[in-house]
Amino acid sequence: MNDLSLLHARYVDNVLVFGHRGARAYAPMNTIPSFLLAVEQEADGIELDVWLSKDGHLVVIHNDTVDETTDGSGVVTEKTLAELKALDAGGWFGVPFLGTRIPTLDEVFQAMPEDFLINVEIKKADNTSPETDGVEAAVAACIRRHQAQERVIVSSFSLSALEHFNHAMPELPGGLAYLYALPEQLDAAAEAALEMAFMHPLHEIVTDHLMNRHMDLGALTNVWTVNDPARMRDLIELGVNGIITDKPDVARSVVNRLEA
Repeated sequence: MNDLSLLHARYVDNVLVFGHRGARAYAPMNTIPSFLLAVEQEADGIELDVWLSKDGHLVVIHNDTVDETTDGSGVVTEKTLAELKALDAGGWFGVPFLGTRIPTLDEVFQAMPEDFLINVEIKKADNTSPETDGVEAAVAACIRRHQAQERVIVSSFSLSALEHFNHAMPELPGGLAYLYALPEQLDAAAEAALEMAFMHPLHEIVTDHLMNRHMDLGALTNVWTVNDPARMRDLIELGVNGIITDKPDVARSVVNRLEA
C-alpha cells in the first residue's frame, strides 16, 4: 500500500475533522497552542498555512504580512526566521497566550502526535504567478525529513504551487482549494497533468452537482470553514469526506452523533 492509499484509508467509513489553523475559535491561529488544543478536542488533523522566510525556513502563518496576528509589521517573506521568532503571535488573541511564537513547520511536525493528519496549505502572494520562491520544494523536503508522507495533505489555491510541489514530490498528489465553483480551474489542473487527490471548496458552494464532479475526478472532498452544526450535518449528508472547522469540538460532536 502506498502513502496515498494509507492516507485515503483514514477516510473509509469516516468523516474526518480538521482544525482550521488549529482550534482557531479558542486559541491564536496557526500556533502550537492552537494545534495542541485541536488534538485535545479530538480532531483527526489540522489545517495550517506556510510561507518561506527570507532565509529559507518554512514558517506557519496565514497572511502575507505579520500585522494582523503579531505585535510586529511587515511582509513575512522579507523577514528572517530570527526576526519572525522575535514577534509575539499570541498576545493579540488574549493574555493567556502572551509570548506565543510563530512556529516553523518542523516544530509543528515535532509537536503533533505521530498519527495526526496535517493539511499543509502552501501560500503565494500571487496565486496566478507561475514563479516559485522554493516553498514547494522546501515543503516536500520537510515532509520527507519527518517521514510524514502517509499523514500529510498538501493543498493550495495556486495551481502553479501545486504543479511545483508535484515536481518536487510526485508520489503525493495535492489538493486544490477554491472559493468558487470554477470548472475551468479543474480543467486547467487536468491539462497540467496534476492528479488531484483532494478538493477543498468553500463550504457555501458545495452542492450535489459539485460533489458528483469531485467523485468523477476520484477526489476526496474536505470543505472549509464550517462552524455551524446544522451546516455540518447537511454537508455530511451530501457526502463530504472531511470538515475543516474553527471548532473541532463542535464538529467532533456532530460526527460522533451521526456515526452512532
